[in-house]
Amino acid sequence: MLHRTLALSLLLALCAPAQPVPRETTPPAVATSADEPPTAPLGSSLEGYEYPYPVKNHTVTVQGRALPMAYMDVAPREGKQTGRTVLLLHGKNFFGAYWEQTARDLSAQGHRVVIPDQIGFGKSAKPDDIQYSFHLLAENTSTLLDALGVARADVVGHSMGGMLAARFALVYPERTASLTLVNPIGLEDYRLLAPYRGVAKWYERELKQTFQSLAKYQRENYYGGEWTEAYARWVRPVAAVTLGPDYPKVAWASALTSDMIYTQPVCYELGRIAAPTLLIIGQRDRTAIGKDLATPEAAAKMGNYPELGARAAKAIPGAKLVALEGVGHLPHVEAYERFISALEAFISAQPASTPPINPLPPEKTPAEAPPPER
Repeated sequence: MLHRTLALSLLLALCAPAQPVPRETTPPAVATSADEPPTAPLGSSLEGYEYPYPVKNHTVTVQGRALPMAYMDVAPREGKQTGRTVLLLHGKNFFGAYWEQTARDLSAQGHRVVIPDQIGFGKSAKPDDIQYSFHLLAENTSTLLDALGVARADVVGHSMGGMLAARFALVYPERTASLTLVNPIGLEDYRLLAPYRGVAKWYERELKQTFQSLAKYQRENYYGGEWTEAYARWVRPVAAVTLGPDYPKVAWASALTSDMIYTQPVCYELGRIAAPTLLIIGQRDRTAIGKDLATPEAAAKMGNYPELGARAAKAIPGAKLVALEGVGHLPHVEAYERFISALEAFISAQPASTPPINPLPPEKTPAEAPPPER
């Protein structure tokens, strides 16, 4: 009987969400030069890098393999519980920890916050022999919510996480209380503008990555030429992985997910999203997959976020657009106060309880979707 009691206590402790770190006790980042590269390698699953909240693992079965999917589960502030759960989905060049401040403030508002690292990213497994798809990542995320006892969530996705969030809302409308897309990629079909690169070519490109190349890309494409430690802190761990012996495995998984982004557009289905939707769009952003391979004429058209955001807001029924002038690809890093004000206001405006969403009409068959034109 004692053994059973101890086992139950241990299980409850493992499944309990982490308590939020109060703002005043959050340790400051270590002061360093923004151009200072990492000197010590990190493991393929960011071993040795500490996340802001305790990391737990959820086992997912992917194409016959049991794989660990890392996540953080942040409890709402005691006495302010709203009963809502916010699901934060990271971008391709990032991992769940960059939602640190967002999670802290949402939990202070009384929301539970769940932050997964998708398979292939962050502290999760990096299988190099599976077929990645947004449907697969959405399914993995749904099983995580099942394991945590979360029926519905306010889904927030940034960059690639925005593509995943849109797919999640399409596949699981009954689980999506609201949808927020933060500078999502995939608002255009890259196949129409840039030639196909192929996994092998993506892999070659990934193998050449260094802190300097990663920082240069983000400085020029995300931050309008500016570079500070607040930006560099999210590049340094990714760059440290390139120094480790397992990096080729990580690079191959990254190549597979790049192919996933290019070949699996979601932009044709935005009109089928049924959840209340907010788009937070940094207007300076020009991010686009494959732009470096496109002709100068095509490249000039790619990643036009003022146009893409407005078009997406018209396509998604009832969507609200918040356009952030002078902001690039990462509003929640570059212009945090404007970002969090828009997000908190939107989530707070949602009904405390909403009826199940009616099933969506069947998805279009591949023959009905607009084919790439070269």
